[in-house]
Amino acid sequence: MATLTSTATLAQVRAAYDDNASYEEDGSVAKAKSFVTACRILLRRLPMSTGTGGGAYIQLSPTTIMEQLRAAQGWLASKADVEDGGSGIKHLSLEDYR
Repeated sequence: MATLTSTATLAQVRAAYDDNASYEEDGSVAKAKSFVTACRILLRRLPMSTGTGGGAYIQLSPTTIMEQLRAAQGWLASKADVEDGGSGIKHLSLEDYR
């Protein structure tokens, strides 16, 4: 069951993003999955840019979040085989080649 749902506040999503960003360092598949979820929610919820009347302007980069999402998905894919009892190494076989 996902830790983040549609009822999670933006602060909770950001906290999950920050808390789970260390998935690779910790070697945690669970953290990586939570990080992916946080990235997906952030991509949908965050505005592309925001400003105030005082001239302050912040631009957020969905491209950066998307790159981090893809990196986490790639890391998860590399761990999937290992968790299923494999070595994580794929071997080429021409055994059934005709």
